[in-house]
Formats: sequence, structure tokens, C-alpha cells
Amino acid sequence: MEAFVHFTNQTQGRDRLFRATQYACMLLSYMLEHKTGREEVMMKLKNLEASMRSGRKLFRLGNMLHAFVSARHASQLPDLVPRCCLTASSLNRVLYFMCDTVLWVKSVGLISDINKKKWRSRATKYYYYSLLINLVNDLYELCWRMEQAARKEKLQGDSSRLQSLTSLATSGLQPFLLLLYITLKKHPPLLLDTVKNLCDLSSPLDVLGIYKTNPGIIGLCGLISSLVGILTIAVPQLRLKH
Repeated sequence: MEAFVHFTNQTQGRDRLFRATQYACMLLSYMLEHKTGREEVMMKLKNLEASMRSGRKLFRLGNMLHAFVSARHASQLPDLVPRCCLTASSLNRVLYFMCDTVLWVKSVGLISDINKKKWRSRATKYYYYSLLINLVNDLYELCWRMEQAARKEKLQGDSSRLQSLTSLATSGLQPFLLLLYITLKKHPPLLLDTVKNLCDLSSPLDVLGIYKTNPGIIGLCGLISSLVGILTIAVPQLRLKH
């Protein structure tokens, strides 16, 4: 109980719970869409989804400053690739949160003459760019970890694994998948961060028209991403560190 109270006292924790509820409602609505007699349930789910989305906008109002601080910290990282990737990602998140704030101002009626469609498109683009850059950084981290794993196996002289790893360049896909599996198994934070970023891509890809899908896929991917986010907040050791 104390762990749950500590989790919900964090703004990020509440946002992840709201986000998980939002995408769970989206997924359930899609599953009930073609079932007769479920119209009232669907309406309640859609209303709850809209409430969760509105609540999350309030939680995100201060995130622009957090993203700016993250960009400043990332610019001081010693490794060039993470430094460039994480700084660029954080700056895109700053722009995303700026657009999100403008959309919130429009939604509460403080300023009416705002082109909601244009600002939503801008916000989605910045969010999309941030995810792509994060995935580039995950790929770099994965390649570096795989190289480290291969070197470690060679130094340990494990003959069975060494044979598999040294055949990576000549035996095709299977040795590569073996090394990939070993690397991700030993580094759960990298696996979780990659899964989260991949799942988060479904929504901006659909909104921007790059790859159209359906609310069921978006809801499922959003729910998985939210659960991963909840896990990394509840267990900080599972959060990818740089």
C-alpha cells in the first residue's frame, strides 16, 4: 500500500495510470464496436477515455521545463551519440509540450482563434521526431551492448557460445538473433525502453498518415507502453540510464 501511495504521489505515476486507463478504454471500445447491445457501455468507455486525455493535459503543463532541463543535462554526456540523440529528443519534446499547451488553452476556451488541427499536427510531428531519435539511441546502445557481449564471451572462452558468436558474420540470421537475445536478456532496461518507444510510434504514424491503422492497434500499443512506463517508475532500476 505504501508503494502505491508513493507511486500515485508522483506526477509521472498519475499520468501513467491515466494513460493506461485511456488506452485500455480505446482498446475495449474497439473490441465492442461491432457487438450489438453494447452501445451504452461504449459511450461510457469513450467518455472515460476523453476524461483521462483531458486530465493528462493538466499533468503535462509543466513538462516543457522538465524537458528543457533534460536537454541541458543530455548536452553534457561524454558519449557523442547519446549526447546528440538525447539532446535533440529533449528539444523536440520541449516543442511538443509547447504545442500541447496551446491545445490545452484552446480546449478550455481561454483563446478561441487557434487552429486546433494545425497545432495538433505540429505537436504530433515533434512527438514523432522525438520517438525516432530515441529509437536511434536505443539502436546505438543495443549495438554497443552486443559488441560488449561478444567480446566478453571471447574473453571467457566459453567454447559453445563462442562458436555461435564467432559465426555471426558467416552463418546468417540465427547467430545474430542468439546474440540479440543474450544482450537484451542481460539488459532489461534497454529492452523495456525499446519496446516502449516502438509501441508509442503507432499513434503518430496513424495521425500523420504515414501508416494508417485502427484504434484497436493504437489502444493495445498505448496500453503496453503505459504498463512499461508504470513498471519503470515503480522499479527505478528498470529505467534506462545514460
